Amino acid sequence: MRTNIIRHESMMVSYDVINGWSVVEVDGEVDVRTAPMIREGVLKLLDEGHRHFVLDLGFVTFMDSMGLGMIVAITKRIREHEGSLRIASVSGRMLRIFDLSGMRESYEIYPSAAEATQFAPTPGSLAHWPHPFSG
Repeated sequence: MRTNIIRHESMMVSYDVINGWSVVEVDGEVDVRTAPMIREGVLKLLDEGHRHFVLDLGFVTFMDSMGLGMIVAITKRIREHEGSLRIASVSGRMLRIFDLSGMRESYEIYPSAAEATQFAPTPGSLAHWPHPFSG
């Protein structure tokens, strides 16, 4: 059952638990105004005991550097709680942002939330984050 956790004029965030994964769906703009709200929403879920997350970006219409920073911040907190994070439904435009920022190698990126949640989470999924530089 999908539960809304944030409503804002330019963005909404909801989550559902599927196969042991907390699927956080972001709908709208992820920018300097909304990224802190998303971070707080995910951290609240983490405090409530959720450990394994899929961040579904399929309905994100815009993301700036604050959005990428928010993803890094929640990743660090999830890792502190021995959880895991997958990214799902990233558009080609956003995938380019992940490429340009060097973040693509650090995350498991799936074409859809359904594919990201196909198998139950395993402990230690973020053991190698951030991805070691191999240059």
